[in-house]
Amino acid sequence: MESELKKFKIEYPYLPEGKRILYVFEDNKYMVLAKEYAEKYRSNLEQSGAAVIVKNKKVIGIGALGNNPTHIEGCERIKHNMPTGEGYDLCQGCNPKFHSEASAIRDAEEKGENILDADLYLWGHWWCCKDCWEIMIKTGIKNVYLLQNSEILFNKKASNNIIGRQFDKI
Repeated sequence: MESELKKFKIEYPYLPEGKRILYVFEDNKYMVLAKEYAEKYRSNLEQSGAAVIVKNKKVIGIGALGNNPTHIEGCERIKHNMPTGEGYDLCQGCNPKFHSEASAIRDAEEKGENILDADLYLWGHWWCCKDCWEIMIKTGIKNVYLLQNSEILFNKKASNNIIGRQFDKI
């Protein structure tokens, strides 16, 4: 079941004007798929995530954060305890071109899929960075869905986050 916008305002580190984030529960089949993909292809436990692109109830693209060889040795951002959204230049594996959203878009494009008006489900994060929003807007992603309560679950600043335990039953 999909929920409407949160009843309280979430202060995202970045959100383009006129855009919004929608939320789904943990049993949403596309969010379940994103979580499974994040777990299977994670290169580090702390920041694993995955995106699934869906159009007309068909999965047309999928990608995982850090699903690249430069992330295997560990993330410099994590080693330096960088705040979310900062220090992408410290780790080649954190380059926005390797983010889940961009990876899923690339996957869909490589398959020849039309992304216009598709939905993107993102597991493992509580917001999308500016670079990811730009590519999602450019390619015509219609809606972005996050996991209900992701602003707590995947936020380093939240005292009751699940970072490092995100593949346990939530």
